[in-house]
Amino acid sequence: MAGQWTKLTVRGKVDDLELITSIMSMLDNGLMIEDYSDFSFRGMYGELVDEEILHADMTTVKVSLFVPMEKNLAEYTSFLKERFAFAKIETEITLEGVNEDDWAESWKQYYKPVPLGRITIVPAWEEYTPKEGEVIVRMDPGMAFGTGTHETTRLVVLLMQDLPIAGKRVLDVGTGSGILSICASKLGAKDCHGYDIDPVAVKVAAENAKSDGCDNITVGVSDLLKDVDLSEGKYDFCVANIVADIILRMLPDMMTYLKPSAPLILSGIIEPRADEVRHALAEHGFRIVKEQKENDWVGIYAVHD
Repeated sequence: MAGQWTKLTVRGKVDDLELITSIMSMLDNGLMIEDYSDFSFRGMYGELVDEEILHADMTTVKVSLFVPMEKNLAEYTSFLKERFAFAKIETEITLEGVNEDDWAESWKQYYKPVPLGRITIVPAWEEYTPKEGEVIVRMDPGMAFGTGTHETTRLVVLLMQDLPIAGKRVLDVGTGSGILSICASKLGAKDCHGYDIDPVAVKVAAENAKSDGCDNITVGVSDLLKDVDLSEGKYDFCVANIVADIILRMLPDMMTYLKPSAPLILSGIIEPRADEVRHALAEHGFRIVKEQKENDWVGIYAVHD
């Protein structure tokens, strides 16, 4: 099976091309873009234009990447769907050369326990004997993003476990599979509130929390911070693994939901966009305490002084 590839194509509006490619480049920089909006049929070569181009929709674009079979295709698609939803852009994702029932299951053979400091993310179907002092989080991500294999998730888990999270109320924005809320719960958080714009992700997160024995996790649908529950006051701790554009949109309202000096951990930030996030944090009164990097990704821990 290794060596085979699946073509993943996103169709969207021409006006959203920059944002679509920005989000997709988080997974792979080798993108194939089909954009005929600036194509001209005038001139001496017009009669030689390919039939497909002649009938192409000039208001839409197609952006494709190629996913090796040993990668988690379910995680790729859920990553894109969730981030497109947060960015409020309409897209259609298609897969070429693979049956959905096949890819939804085949990647599981490549998903093994992922050690992240004191925490180890273990597939729900895998037998695993924990070592002394090891915190085990069992995950079956289904069609939601978050298995612990992606750099953005790992960065948050590595940052959060070194902070005083025990007894805290935690806000998890863009919860996906619920993995970060579950990690926080296992590290001793008092309660966790996870939110996602995708109802499928919310359902998966609730199931994962229940199966992992985390009865102090509440999940719900929210467009970023819009429907976050403040009935018990502001939060002591926040994690947000989303994307730079959405983090920039969220930061101006962040202190409405956080107590002063509450840890804020941000991820989903590709290196070329990191300076924008750093500047925005400073602009809104946050001080960066620590950064964690892996490949082209940056995780940031900041506080509001």
